[in-house]
Amino acid sequence: MPSPSHDALVQLFSDRPQLVTEILRDLIHAQLPDTAIIQEEERTFNTRISEDIEPDLVFTMGPKQSPVHVIIGEVQQDNRKDAKQLARYAAAAWLMLKCDVTVLVVCPHQSVADHYAKPVQSGLNGYRFQARVAGPRDIPAIIDPQEAAADLPLAVMSVMTQGNDRKVVEAFAAALNTASDEHATKYYEYAYSMSGPETQKLLEEIMASTAWPVHSPFAREHFGRGREEGKAEEAAKSVLLVLQARGFDIPDDTRTMITTCTDLTQLHTWLTRAATAHTPQDLFTEPNQQHHQGDH
Repeated sequence: MPSPSHDALVQLFSDRPQLVTEILRDLIHAQLPDTAIIQEEERTFNTRISEDIEPDLVFTMGPKQSPVHVIIGEVQQDNRKDAKQLARYAAAAWLMLKCDVTVLVVCPHQSVADHYAKPVQSGLNGYRFQARVAGPRDIPAIIDPQEAAADLPLAVMSVMTQGNDRKVVEAFAAALNTASDEHATKYYEYAYSMSGPETQKLLEEIMASTAWPVHSPFAREHFGRGREEGKAEEAAKSVLLVLQARGFDIPDDTRTMITTCTDLTQLHTWLTRAATAHTPQDLFTEPNQQHHQGDH
């Protein structure tokens, strides 16, 4: 079953088909027809349900009714897939669309990229298949925020493959502040889903930093959330500190209720009550109810 990171990378290409030709032309230096027209096609090459003949992505270049080139996109995170299946994809596309075919395999890990870069003996006499492969060695480390902003999809891939470099993640985060709210949110989620745990942690650290500039609605949402959580934590500590200073033993369930509360208004109410409460439980009782309970 495809992983979330696999699906995110597939969707990234589906959202912006031009990224496929950028990688092939500019990064791998593959020969492609001189046309800017590219569109996504159906991913199934036959009328039967068949995983063998259903690649991740299929694009055609040139007019949709008479394409001049087919690009098949595959995302591979490990080498479990038989490379001969890539040859089958190419052959099926060539038979159906009657034009030249390039298979691009995108691999987050270099060892997997090296595996799929090897020529494949198809089993058909005279037909030796060779995929075009993009791995970490082919994806640049984008550390200039302006460069990242100019091509956010490629910047996402840079985070995926080069995210161990803090400057890459910082450039990507800065670029998001120049993007629209919709695009910034989408590309952040792509980058996060496609990255490893260490890069995800770095993304969280940088994006949650209260020192980071807050200009876009996206940034305000993410940074603001971090600040609100921080304020709630401090307010909860204050409530507990007042109760402890007044000599109360705080039951575990009361402590948990206070420390897990994220409602600042509620916490401030509890803080006010903590100054006059007769017991820790009085925090959760209206003052007039406390008075009647005291009478009994």
